[in-house]
Amino acid sequence: MNFCHQFPCCILLIFLLSACTEKVADSQESGSSPNIIYIMADDLGYGDLGVYGQTKIKTPRLDQMAREGLVFTQFYAGTSVCAPSRSSLITGLHTGHTEIRGNYQYRLRNGQYPLSEGTTTLAGVLKEAGYKTGMIGKWGLGDPNTNGNPLNHGWDFFYGYTDQVLAHNYYPEYLWKNNEKVYLDNEVQYLDSSLWHDGLGSYSTVKNDYSNDLFFEEAYAFLKENASNPFFLYLPLTIPHDNGEQSDTMRWEVPDQGIYADKPWTKNERDYAAMITHMDSCIGALLQQLQQLGIDGNTIVLFTSDNGPYKDHPVTEFFDSNGPLRGFKRDLYEGGIRVPLIVRWPETIAAGQSTDHVSAFWDILPTFADLAGAEVPTEIDGLSMASVFEGGEVEKHEIMYWEFHEGTGAQAILKDQWKAIRNDAITNPKNDIELYNLSTDLGEETNVAADHPDIVRMMDSLMLASRTHSDVFPFYGDAFKN
Repeated sequence: MNFCHQFPCCILLIFLLSACTEKVADSQESGSSPNIIYIMADDLGYGDLGVYGQTKIKTPRLDQMAREGLVFTQFYAGTSVCAPSRSSLITGLHTGHTEIRGNYQYRLRNGQYPLSEGTTTLAGVLKEAGYKTGMIGKWGLGDPNTNGNPLNHGWDFFYGYTDQVLAHNYYPEYLWKNNEKVYLDNEVQYLDSSLWHDGLGSYSTVKNDYSNDLFFEEAYAFLKENASNPFFLYLPLTIPHDNGEQSDTMRWEVPDQGIYADKPWTKNERDYAAMITHMDSCIGALLQQLQQLGIDGNTIVLFTSDNGPYKDHPVTEFFDSNGPLRGFKRDLYEGGIRVPLIVRWPETIAAGQSTDHVSAFWDILPTFADLAGAEVPTEIDGLSMASVFEGGEVEKHEIMYWEFHEGTGAQAILKDQWKAIRNDAITNPKNDIELYNLSTDLGEETNVAADHPDIVRMMDSLMLASRTHSDVFPFYGDAFKN
């Protein structure tokens, strides 16, 4: 049963879950370590939500969450594709230092390159602080038969996809629950094993169990089970990532088109909008369950995206998914890395707030450690922004740095209002640097490098100093190594 299919069904699930339990507010005292829920969409653009300027796609629950909390206007993903962005989030390191710096299939049929054993992780830090830790959704940092198994990295519970390619299919053959495969009521056609995805790419011919609805069912159960003690729930959804292994008219998979069924749009446009509104409804139901359980006030909920929107497709152009920003997924222009961040915490964050504080995925680990009263690791790039939630001052980054390791590669660095980008950074490490003044040119339309050679030289030096060498993800002409 797909409880997120319609929002009223989500509400029904909440009542069914809460009918057999009393509120547990008294067991979590006000002012104690907060529960933390981090929800992350997949390829959702800066302009895909109403609160960030979207006019065609309806996101009433996230817009309400924004009105009740804090909206960040300059928050950045780890980089502009999935695995390295998630690695940055999990390790508190930017992509010049984190282990996983690019999407890279590991020894075929073993998912993405695995996170090494013993890595300091966000979940591990919170688990040490006494939190129950759960991850439900897409991992992308190693399959269960590798060192990247999520249960090796601080998670008490895992449900979802470990492999990003399998995660393209919203009606998969199976999902992982801890170390066991849970087979679903779908029929899946796998593609040619000689292609880039080694046969892991797929589409379904019988579609009954929609993965993102199953994620929310597991999330509701996790909240109910852990409502009496501090918990951390990481909910990395796959909406609205496309399934490129299907025909182009089936790229965005959703149980139905909902309020968009009669829109005079293309099928892809109706599907894309319906996916985002579907996700929005399920998030609204999750927020209502927090109220039913009596833990709403002391639960901080954050919503973001792992990178910018899908590139070079009429759908994201139709919805203006990158808003005022230049670039898309796989770009280090703002449209590829600047993402929404909405934070709601009723006992602490006053309603209707916004901030232009500059922060990124690698700041999440120290922030959550700070909130949990845990020791903040020293060997990370992130800075806690917990005080921002209370309207206070925090330490600011001197620079922000990103790498991109597909095709010819790219580097980017942000210092104050200046944004520098070097494209073709793998094939041509001395390629010319583009320079933009974001304070006057948010859309990165005018390259002013020729007018500021001193700043360009400084940015060139900072790019070199901001990274350590990686044999797997080098910035020179060598092929990637196992």
